[in-house]
Amino acid sequence: MEKPLVGGQAVIEGVMMRGFGKVATAVRKPDGEIDVQLKPVNSITDKYPILKLPFLRGSVTLFESLILGIRALSFSAQTAGEEDEQLSDKEMAGTIFFALILAAVLFIAIPTFAAKFLKTLTADPFVLNIVEGFVRMAIFFAYIFAISRMEDIQRVFQYHGAEHKTIFGYEADLPLTVENVKKFPRLHPRCGTAFLLIVMIVSIFVFAFLGWPDLWLRILSRILLLPVVAGIAYEVIRFSARSKNSIVRAAIMPGLWLQYLTTREPDDSMIEVAIASLNAVEGK
Repeated sequence: MEKPLVGGQAVIEGVMMRGFGKVATAVRKPDGEIDVQLKPVNSITDKYPILKLPFLRGSVTLFESLILGIRALSFSAQTAGEEDEQLSDKEMAGTIFFALILAAVLFIAIPTFAAKFLKTLTADPFVLNIVEGFVRMAIFFAYIFAISRMEDIQRVFQYHGAEHKTIFGYEADLPLTVENVKKFPRLHPRCGTAFLLIVMIVSIFVFAFLGWPDLWLRILSRILLLPVVAGIAYEVIRFSARSKNSIVRAAIMPGLWLQYLTTREPDDSMIEVAIASLNAVEGK
């Protein structure tokens, strides 16, 4: 019998874990103690079970994860002593809106605008859409590389590694001790970084057949089709994470390699925080 899936996210001086209908955020306080916030997850899929169906659940999970992630980051910033208070609902909504606008500009507007300059060489809409997809992927890689070089983000990436190692320990059904967890790799097939790479790849295939209308229509079509892209990508990453097929495992390797940029080897104290978070959602 397969274990229930558990996912997570690195935050400021801590780790957020989600599973068993709960979300826990464990943060190392300035005095060295670990503070754990545990809350139930109220998903819209509980009210509308149809949203749990394959290819629908992906976009729902992505949006809910964005909200939970921002709340966890706000809690961690306050607990770690970097902020005086947590974000209000209004401030959180503003943060999500700004993040979505920034993502739309970076990964939709700029790539589709840039691809139009190729029209002097070809007017084939299929080719133009493919080029746009590769421009989008190049911007994505450049963005990941840029943030990976930021000194302030290095500890967050160490906690990201601790999150992955701890989930591996949970999936292996081992007692969650530092010694057991630290031996696992820091690269996990269900990582959000790998998911975003799959989104980029899937978007190339989905957008390739949309023709080449005016700029605003191209941008609008890509925004409207994002739930479709996210839904496909979510199913791909769920399947690949559980599959033992050698071809499937080889296909997901680029997503694992990309995690060399977004994870770092954690120290024992960081693994302790990740374990505390996962134990909390398990009810231990």
